[in-house]
This record gives sequence, structure tokens and C-alpha cells, in this order.
Amino acid sequence: MAETSTGATLRGGLMGCGFFARNHLNAWREVRGAEIVAVCDLDVDRARQYAAEFGIAAVYDDPETMLRQARLDFADIVTQPATHRPLVELCAGCGTSVICQKPLAPTLEDARAMVEACHAAGVRFMVHENFRWQTPMRRLRALAEEVGPLFFGRMYWRTAYDVYANQPYLAEDPRFILMDMGVHLLDLARFFMGEAESVYCRTQRVNPRIRGEDVATLMLQMQDGATCLVELSYASRMPEELFPQTLVTLEGARGSVLLGPDFEVARTDERGVRRESARPRLLPWSDPFVAAIQESVVRIQQHWVDVWHAGLAPETSGADNLRTLELVFGAYASAASGQAVRAEG
Repeated sequence: MAETSTGATLRGGLMGCGFFARNHLNAWREVRGAEIVAVCDLDVDRARQYAAEFGIAAVYDDPETMLRQARLDFADIVTQPATHRPLVELCAGCGTSVICQKPLAPTLEDARAMVEACHAAGVRFMVHENFRWQTPMRRLRALAEEVGPLFFGRMYWRTAYDVYANQPYLAEDPRFILMDMGVHLLDLARFFMGEAESVYCRTQRVNPRIRGEDVATLMLQMQDGATCLVELSYASRMPEELFPQTLVTLEGARGSVLLGPDFEVARTDERGVRRESARPRLLPWSDPFVAAIQESVVRIQQHWVDVWHAGLAPETSGADNLRTLELVFGAYASAASGQAVRAEG
């Protein structure tokens, strides 16, 4: 791994060798200026398998030992949400910067404590909120700025894909789609339209074999007066199964931009309709089925390195991601009360 133009190669350690960790490890091999030098999992045999596959020399079954011995610049946490706070606080206590997978934490109290711990320790902290780094989302943001100011948005995720096959624990979570997918689409709403003033939400559990909600419909009142709808469903059998694509509509004073199926973008203004493709780049290890997500992992991890050397905060810093998580918990509060809830912050 060559040095970057602005500094030495960053040394990272990955914690958690589960389902999504392979995407992180593949992506780190694409990133300029960083490398993973150690992996850790309570199941040390699984950690050894990943280490052998990705040519990583150091293997641990204890995160504190890894932090003490591996001389890391940062840790990449790819574990279940309930483990995030103790691991982030452990990293902060060791002076190690942190990337943490979404959702940041199962409670706002935990999330705020994590942000405060990293701030107090003076370490960098980024949430691996990668949907905004998908190629079509970056393109849509650029086009939205040309047709704005925006007055309406719609983030649309409706599928019947069997997400439980690879992640069976999702069927056991008492809070499901808002925590699993809502964080992504609410972050997109903020990415495109700014901060929300209030949230109204209705939830449903259609699949009787799961514990949590698998359908949620939200209306956000944005601080600038715009309205944004967020639709989430893992129970919708549609004519065309689009998993894992997110569809987006953004309407502004000078026109609209739409992200449709298969990454087709349409911009409409006084000059008419112009269409283009915003397909993700296929990487050597890409699965075309989830290529947009896999490429976004590369892009957010490259962003981490780039802002590190520039001395800047990442777009999805811990402090920024608190605003997304506040909307998630506001949505749960709204669904429970039947009333709109004022956004915190």
C-alpha cells in the first residue's frame, strides 16, 4: 500500500467478522492511504478465515488486546448495535479513532455517550452511513441543487426480498425496519433536504413471523418548510422486485429530479426532460446485485482517509449522525402516540 500525497498509510483494525464485514475488507483493499492490519472477532476461527482470505497477519479474539498491541490509527467496528457503545468507548479510551456501522446505537443515550466519549478523547468518529455515498445519490444531490430550492421529497423503499436469510437476527428485533433501513432513508432525506422540524410516522407488522415493524410511513416537515415522505416496507410484493434499490423524487422551484429503477435519473425543467444513467462502478469483487452498496462502502471509506489528511470532519460524523438517529426515535415516538413529534437537536 503506497503512501498518500498528504501523509502515511493509516493502520486500521476491523472488529466483527460477520455478514457485512467482507464488504468492508474488500473495500479497504480499494482505498488509497489505508490498510487493515488486524481483525478481531469473539469467534477466533472466523477471524482467522477472514485474515487468511484478505492477507491480514494479526488475528485477535479480544478487542482491547488488539487496540493495545496492533498500533492502530483507527478501528472499523462492524458488529451488532448493542456492542457499539462499549467498543467505541474502549477505542476512545485507547486514543484510537473510530468508524462504527449503523445504526449507531440502540438508544439515544448510548449514541450521545459515544459521541461525547470520542470528543472528550480527541479522536475522530465516523458512522458508516453509506447510502448517501451511492453513485446515484451523489448525482441526484448535484442535480437537485440545480432545480432547487426543494419543496418536496420522497424516499421510497418497498420490497419483499427475504432479508432474514442472511441476517436472521432481524426477525427477532423488536424494532426492525426503522432501525435497519429507516436510518438510511432518513439520512438521505437530510442529505438532500436539510434538517427536519417534525416527524409523523405510522408503522405496521405485516409478517407474523417477525417481532418488529416491517412497514413504516413517515412525513417530515423540514425546517425550511419543505415536506418529505419516507416509505419503508419489507412486505411489499411489487411487479418488479427492486431490492436493494432506493427510489427518490425531489421537486424544486425550477424543476424536478427522479431516481427510478435501475439507476435511471430524469431531470425535468423548462427545457424538457433529460435522462441519464447513474449506474455504480463494478469492482473486481462486486456482486452486480448489490454493486451500488458495495461501491458506496469504498467511497465512504476513501472519504474517511481523505478528510483525515485534510483535517476535516467526515460528512457522517458521530455528531451529525445523531440528527438522523433522533429522527428514528422520533418516528417510534410518533407511531406510539399517533401524533407528530418535534425533531430534537
